[in-house]
Parts: sequence; C-alpha cells; structure tokens
Amino acid sequence: MFSEKMYKLGSNRSVIRELFEYGKKRKAEVGEENVFDFSIGNPSVPSPDIVKETLIRILSEEEPTAVHGYTSAQGDPGVRKAIAENLNERFGTTFSADNFYMTCGAAASLTISVRAIITPQADEIITFAPFFTEYRVFVESQGGKLVVVPPKEPDFQIDFAELEKRITSKTAAIIINSPNNPSGVIYSKETIEGLSSLLEAKEKEYGREIYIISDEPYREISYDSKVPPFVTKYYRNTIVCYSYSKSLSLPGERIGYILVSNEMNDWKKMYAAVCGAGRALGFICAPSLFQKLITHTAGLTSDLSVYAKNRDLLYNGLTKLGFKCVYPDGAFYLFMKTSEPDTNAFCQKARKYDLLLVPADDFGCPGYVRIAYCVSTDMIQRSMKAFAELAAEYNQ
Repeated sequence: MFSEKMYKLGSNRSVIRELFEYGKKRKAEVGEENVFDFSIGNPSVPSPDIVKETLIRILSEEEPTAVHGYTSAQGDPGVRKAIAENLNERFGTTFSADNFYMTCGAAASLTISVRAIITPQADEIITFAPFFTEYRVFVESQGGKLVVVPPKEPDFQIDFAELEKRITSKTAAIIINSPNNPSGVIYSKETIEGLSSLLEAKEKEYGREIYIISDEPYREISYDSKVPPFVTKYYRNTIVCYSYSKSLSLPGERIGYILVSNEMNDWKKMYAAVCGAGRALGFICAPSLFQKLITHTAGLTSDLSVYAKNRDLLYNGLTKLGFKCVYPDGAFYLFMKTSEPDTNAFCQKARKYDLLLVPADDFGCPGYVRIAYCVSTDMIQRSMKAFAELAAEYNQ
C-alpha cells in the first residue's frame, strides 16, 4: 500500500513542470532555436565570477572533511553570522546568527515555516492571488488549509476588504510574495503598513499571534528604483523565507534560509519550533559547500540588469501587438491577459507557434498567462514573430 495523497502529487506534476518537460521534448523534435520556452524561472544570467573563484578556493584549500561534512543542524554559525551582518547593514536590523536556519532553498524554508506555525486550533494559511502554485502543496501537505484572497486588479496590491473577510480564529499566518511570482508586482510601503495594521487588530481581536511568512526569493530583482519593503521593519511577527536561487543564479544548488525576526513575541520559542519542524521533515544540515560559499558572497548578486532589459523588450513588444500586460516592478515574469476567456485554449493556440506560456489558473488567476523572461535576450527578440502570428490569429 502507499499514500494516495502522495501518489496524486507524484503522478501529477505542477503545470509549470509539465510544460517544461514538454518543452524539452519539443526542442528535440524541431531544434532548440525554434522553441520559445517561457515556462520555468530558471535564471539565464550566470553567477558572478566570485562564486566560481570561491568554490575553487574552498575545494582546493580546506580539508575535505570540513567542506563535505555535517554542519550544525540549523546551519554553520559562521554563515548565519555573515547573513545577519549583511542584513543589519542593509536594513538597520539587529539580527544575530541565532535568528537564522539554513535550508535547501525557499521551498524547504516555506514547508518548515508552515509546519512550525500550524496547530489544530489555527490551521488556515491565507495567501493572495496570483500566488506560486506550490503554496497549496506546502500548506496542505502539512495538514493545513490554503485560503486564497482574490486578485485586486489592475494593480494587484492587497484587497483589504476581501482579506478581512477571510481572517478567522483559525488563521495561523499570511503568506506574501513580493516581488511576486507570477505578476512581478512589488507590494508598496502603504500596502505593507496596511497589512500590518490589520493583522495587529486581528491579533487583539482573537487574542493570539497571526504571522506573516514573507517569501522573498526575488528580493534583489527590482526595477525603476523600486525597493521591496523589508517586512520585519513593519510587522513584528514575521518569518522571512529566502533563497539564493535567483539573486546568485544558483537554482540547482538549493541553498537558502529562514529568518525568525527577533522582534517577534517569543521569538526564541518560534525559532525552536522551526528547528523542530526542520528535524521532523529531515531538512537539517543544508549543503555544507554552499553554506561556506554564502559566507563569502552574502549580499552579492549576478548581473540582474539583464532582466530589466528583457522586461522592457518583452513588455513593449507585446503591448505594441495589442496584448494587455501587468507592468512588472520586479522578479522576472510578465503577467499577460489572454485573448479569450479559456486560458488553456489560448495556451494551446500559442503552442502552434512553439510559444510555451504557463496558464495562470493554478496561480488563482484564470484569464492570464505567466511568461518567464529569465531567458536569453536573443530568444525574446526571435519570439516576437511568433507572438505577432498569435495576435494575428485572434485579430482575424
């Protein structure tokens, strides 16, 4: 016998992964240069040179047992201290190594955080459409219920009236993602302040904590001088989930962290709960080589200016063709309205031109597609002919 719940998860990939796998097969059939694969958020920008140089130095100079051995379960104290010092310098915070738990990327960070927070008395986690599709898996696999607040168009900030309707005595936490995957929207300072005020009022009403889980793998990717508000500065009961996958172009290395704010009520107990959740899930001792790398690269990024160029090229090109798009403040996704109500039918028509676009139904926003522009600039330029043919089909 086996778990039916896990069987369903294993036998049905996410819509993003399904499209990614289709793209690999299609490229083998017609040639990679003829497929315009906008499916997955896999950074095309190389890591900065210091990443390779540091890894070579670590592997060449340090003892193998130190490089490849176990660290402390919650991560090496040196790397946690380096991250704390970098954030303190950037945001004026007062974190120490003891506020951080090293993880295998943001997915592990989110799963651990949800496990640490959910109780039988408060098992609902709220998030906002559009949202990363795996949030539902992360929450439901830990015995929780994902509650979705509908999107607030056209700016995709938070609809506070709709949020307030959904906060109950069962609400354990709110997941926010800014810059957002898939819309590219950054929550404004006013939005974060409004969210903080509402949650503080609800905490008093229900006599218990309601946490913010701030999912921040795209924190460093922002445009037009817009900077995402650092949430711990606005709301004390905040947990930050971070990954170096996007900022350092290291998605396959699975390295990130959980930050438990020291402004939080009983933060040491919450940190212990995070450690316990990591232990229960087997997420201990994140990859030691890449922990050591982060000690030397905390705060550095790849050349993220390439994504700004790609954004402008894609947004301007598609809007000129008549497509309606959300203007991205950050991340590397364009959220585009479909030319017919049936999102999947639109995506199937796009495939005729070898345009691989992700339908946003599973993101909680039918009628949109996500276009990942963390691809080569050349591919975007070459794809414009295919987008023009798709637009012409609907204009007819």
